Amino acid sequence: MPVIFITDALVFLLLTMICGFIIYARQHEHLRAPWREVAKRPLAMSAAVVLMLYIAIGILDSLHFHPKLDEPDKNGNSVYSTEIISVLDKLLVNLIESTESTYSAPFSAYAYVKESIETEDGNKIRDYPRLKYAGAHLINPEQERTPDIVFRTTLGAVIGLLFSCFIFLIFIILQARRLHVNIMTIAKRIYSNKFDVPWYAVLLTIAVLIVVFNIIFQLSGHYHVLGTDKVGQDVMYQAIKSIRTGLVIGTLTTLVMLPFAILMGLMAGYFRGWVDDVIQYIYTTLNSIPGVLLIAASILLLQVYMTKHEADFTSLAERADLRLLFLCIILGIMSWTGLCRMLRAETLKLREMDYVQAAQAFGVGNFSIMMRHLLPNVMHIVMISIVLDFSGLVLAEAVLSYINIGVDPSMNSWGNMINSARLEMAREPVVWWSLAAAFVFMFLLVLAANLFSDAVRDAFDPRLRGI
Repeated sequence: MPVIFITDALVFLLLTMICGFIIYARQHEHLRAPWREVAKRPLAMSAAVVLMLYIAIGILDSLHFHPKLDEPDKNGNSVYSTEIISVLDKLLVNLIESTESTYSAPFSAYAYVKESIETEDGNKIRDYPRLKYAGAHLINPEQERTPDIVFRTTLGAVIGLLFSCFIFLIFIILQARRLHVNIMTIAKRIYSNKFDVPWYAVLLTIAVLIVVFNIIFQLSGHYHVLGTDKVGQDVMYQAIKSIRTGLVIGTLTTLVMLPFAILMGLMAGYFRGWVDDVIQYIYTTLNSIPGVLLIAASILLLQVYMTKHEADFTSLAERADLRLLFLCIILGIMSWTGLCRMLRAETLKLREMDYVQAAQAFGVGNFSIMMRHLLPNVMHIVMISIVLDFSGLVLAEAVLSYINIGVDPSMNSWGNMINSARLEMAREPVVWWSLAAAFVFMFLLVLAANLFSDAVRDAFDPRLRGI
């Protein structure tokens, strides 16, 4: 039985808008040309492949449903669980079910903390107990673990390479049929980078991801690759589940921010006078409010509301989703002022151009002038701002959750992982893997977003393009 959260609906609305923009851009050369420049950059295309992987995981985690129970009711009708899971949870069920009792280090077959263990002769000793799932297939972990890890890593790498070669072959055959040349010619063109798109970079990135995925797949069925947390939950599962939270913060905040920024910026620059003064007063006032205090006050108000209206929420997941949406709205209200300033400055220049003056002389309405003549000419600023702000918003979620004013504590997020790792770092010995996992996953997303945004900025900025 499907379940649609508010953020799920907004995510798919945003995907629909992106698809619509792609169709629109394909029909207009002035929009297609910059994207062709982006596609010529190897680093940008490699970053795009990584971003597509993150987006695919986020989409799978946005498809929620009530799982069907095995046994029907007394009338033979299907019965659904009250639990809400996603398609990603279904795919990662092995990681969910392999929950240990407490901490365990990456690839370990023993718990991280000594416990009282009863021996075969009835005596009790203090030692590290065997884990229930990780390394359970090993008889003697001290001697067998390292060769087993090496074997499974090698097996995963070989399978990944074979699968990558198969994908390369299919791609080369399709290109050969499309261009009506032989396979060797296409292979040489890809190797020599003779295409407009650097396919060698794309295929190499895909191959690396496939190999890494297969290695993790081979290992995760028998070990906790990134260890477990205090309650024994797999840390890699938490890091993967946190991807959706980071993407939602980075994208839905943009969806909230754009209408304010575009409308206010165009109106301030086009009408000037008292309209400009009012808009400047609004965003100057917003900028003068400390952001952390505004977010903290808003989250506190939301918590008070949810406490007084508990009956309106059927599950903890619904409460956490509402808090995530509210956080996106607050961040969007706070972050539109910078883009508004840039659009105002650009509109002040564009309104003096001949084609705008001619439209005014012919009696074209102000709204039509802003939508048909001004908005298309400031879209490069909007596009650059969107891709550059994404990384900052992902990092903002981590910082806000670290100080307990971010997403709900029950929701998986990199910020919550870092917040919980703060106390774990004070243990002896140190529990470091939760912090490391959150750092690596967030680092890869932010790095890919920054590399891609640099290419978009260079392609869409008229000054850098020599226009």
